[in-house]
Amino acid sequence: MKEKILETIKKYNLIETKDKVVIGVSGGPDSMTLLNALLEIKKEKKIDFELVVCHINHQIREEAIRDEEYVLNFCKKYNVECYVKRINIKEMAQKQKIGTEEAGRKARYEFFDEILQNTSSNKIATAHTANDNAETVLMNIIRGSGLSGLRGIEAKRGNLIRPLIECTREEIEEYCKQKKLEPRIDKTNLENTYTRNKIRNLLIPYIKENFNPNIIETILRLSDLSKQENEYIEKITSKKFEEILIEKQKNQIILDLNKFNLQETVIKNNLVLYTINILFGTRSGIEKKHIEDIIKLCNNNIGNKYLIPNKKVKILVKNKKIFFIATTNLP
Repeated sequence: MKEKILETIKKYNLIETKDKVVIGVSGGPDSMTLLNALLEIKKEKKIDFELVVCHINHQIREEAIRDEEYVLNFCKKYNVECYVKRINIKEMAQKQKIGTEEAGRKARYEFFDEILQNTSSNKIATAHTANDNAETVLMNIIRGSGLSGLRGIEAKRGNLIRPLIECTREEIEEYCKQKKLEPRIDKTNLENTYTRNKIRNLLIPYIKENFNPNIIETILRLSDLSKQENEYIEKITSKKFEEILIEKQKNQIILDLNKFNLQETVIKNNLVLYTINILFGTRSGIEKKHIEDIIKLCNNNIGNKYLIPNKKVKILVKNKKIFFIATTNLP
């Protein structure tokens, strides 16, 4: 298992000599496997790097304080620097009018980034597994995602790394037994309240039993193929973007309308996503209807549209130009 993780690290160039890595550790099987395996790799001097641990207490479950104590005690035993933060996720979700799942994710990554800066670290490691990847692909399919959604979870994105991304949940459970880690179990993972839990606990077992016992491996092959195709399309999109770009500023990008309208539909779709990604650093929240609205404006050669409120972006088409404007002054 440790060697498999090391192979993944080398394959995707996840950890290099002199890196300092912030590890998100909940105390569950996945994150404890990640922490213990990286400590083994470090001890055996397979890679010369430093690590620090982050644990966030969501204050949702009664057992959360024992999860926190478990992580703190483990880190103390192995002399690992550990940072803990307590936050009332339900309260945060209500204030920001978002779901508790989204609030929890937002709080975690904000904390990771904070510790990254405070400890002069350069990478953040999370314990996403092959099963998490397959679940994400299925979730994206159900939501009507395009080709990009079939990519699933990347092994590396910016300074975010996932060394367990090629390890299955079964392998992780076996590793925990062998190493006698006795990780904490989050019972909410067994509740079929959230979409991911339903996919994990109901859909995948049903597919395994009735259609394909190797569905995880099958989905991962689909994910790999999609990544390759997406990389190719990204290269073409990047080249086309430079060809039709008129002006690029911090809060505004202007494209040549005539050149945009000459592109194939698939390239137009990706140019819209590519441009908005440059403005906001993410494509999340961009739906098919938003892209179709923008392309319709361009086909009409004139018009304006406020789109994607959480991103506060205005699309303006006039004078043979397409204006992508990021603004905080929307009505």
